[in-house]
Amino acid sequence: MTALLIALGAAVGAPLRYLTDRAVQSRHDSAFPWGTLTVNVVGSLLLGVLVGWPTGPAVTALLGTGFCGALTTYSTLSYETLRLARGGRRFLALANVLGSVAAGLAAATAGYAVARALTG
Repeated sequence: MTALLIALGAAVGAPLRYLTDRAVQSRHDSAFPWGTLTVNVVGSLLLGVLVGWPTGPAVTALLGTGFCGALTTYSTLSYETLRLARGGRRFLALANVLGSVAAGLAAATAGYAVARALTG
């Protein structure tokens, strides 16, 4: 049952990641991967809320592992950083790594804090 919940969450998260990435990136005339940054930060925020909220293992599998796991993408972050560096845009590559990690951690922390405040 857990595997099915994960698959269901991923079936929603993965297409949403793609559509969000394309929508955000189309609004920026920049080599910087704003779409990937957006989905990773939003996914981190949602996962922080989920971890801070008292939920059962089924909800965690569906929303945490499935949905947030498919919404966020470390592999694309890595690829886009490598693409920037190989293309001579080392500053953007560094900004992508540092900004993504910092923003993701901040978003997860904020989501967790909000959930704890609302349930505490």
